[in-house]
Amino acid sequence: MSETTITARIGGSVGQFSAAEWDALTDGTNPFVSHAFLSLLEDSGSVGGRSGWTPAPIVIEAADGSLAAALPAYLKSHSQGEYVFDHSWADAWQRAGGDYYPKLQIAAPFTPATGPRALTRDPLLAGPLLRAAEQLCAMNGLSSAHATFIEPEQLPLFEDAGWLIRSDIQFHWCNRGYASFDDFLGALSSRKRKAIRKERAAAQEGVEIRGFSGAEIRPEHWDAFWEFYQDTGSRKWGRPYLTRSAFDLIGERMGDQVLLVLAFSGGAPIAGALNFIGGDALYGRYWGCTVDKPYLHFELCYYQAIDAAIARGLDRVEAGAQGQHKLARGYEPVQTWSAHWIADAGFRRAVGDFLERERAGVASDQLYLTERAPFRKGPAPS
Repeated sequence: MSETTITARIGGSVGQFSAAEWDALTDGTNPFVSHAFLSLLEDSGSVGGRSGWTPAPIVIEAADGSLAAALPAYLKSHSQGEYVFDHSWADAWQRAGGDYYPKLQIAAPFTPATGPRALTRDPLLAGPLLRAAEQLCAMNGLSSAHATFIEPEQLPLFEDAGWLIRSDIQFHWCNRGYASFDDFLGALSSRKRKAIRKERAAAQEGVEIRGFSGAEIRPEHWDAFWEFYQDTGSRKWGRPYLTRSAFDLIGERMGDQVLLVLAFSGGAPIAGALNFIGGDALYGRYWGCTVDKPYLHFELCYYQAIDAAIARGLDRVEAGAQGQHKLARGYEPVQTWSAHWIADAGFRRAVGDFLERERAGVASDQLYLTERAPFRKGPAPS
């Protein structure tokens, strides 16, 4: 297929395409770019409507009309739910008399987890896809396009297209072939091993912790978790991003890719953590509680996730955005990447200068944090 014959178009939703066609553009390992996840956000009203996330997938079709490539893209009227913060850019551009919104966001909504962003049957179609995104912005007066939490393997696609590259740090747990949680603890310093064992004992005292997946997750479990999610969401974001029906649809369409960990006291659920299971990673997404119990957050979100990843032979746990407290619990600093196309040449230069300085600071921070990781120095104890 020569590039001159390639035509891209904008779809009204991911749900308008068949699941088989959409999912054929991926290797199936990342749950957040799947047709099931992106379409349930649409069907539940979590995106679309007045959410400020208007689905606008950019697609390229083959000669037979089937999907050949796609960008999961959204027109955004704000910068909430992205976890790569560009509020200062918006303020600067609007002080200069421009309109920063709407902008184009290429992402899995509300999900700070790495994954593919250019979904293609042929990698050569990534360039035309990104040019189509640029043209969409230019033709409609959009200030910019942003692709967030790009898997490192796809970063060269955006670099080759001339997009500005931004880095940040998350904390991921890395599985180095551990046979058990105790095996993992053996890799830590003695002081950290003791601290984690003490935290787990305190968190588990007087509670029952259970993990649910697939058909094990009953409506009352989702009811409890919705209460937890609302509490956390209202405190952290002002309002929850997902609607109540989104959780029902997650259970219906993705139940086997979900691990819901609940803590019970006296038979009643008091806290929970929701994880998604990928092909090579466990993704911790949401947490909440109705009882403030010391260390229960660490137990449900971090230690239970490590247990689950080891049991499933997964390579890593991605525990979401931010949180240096994860470092002391065996999660390591890992760089994450985003790419940005800015329409205005002068503003683009200013953002590029900022990102160059910021990347140097992020690299320095990663080195500093890595040196303070809790892993034992020297040979293993006998």
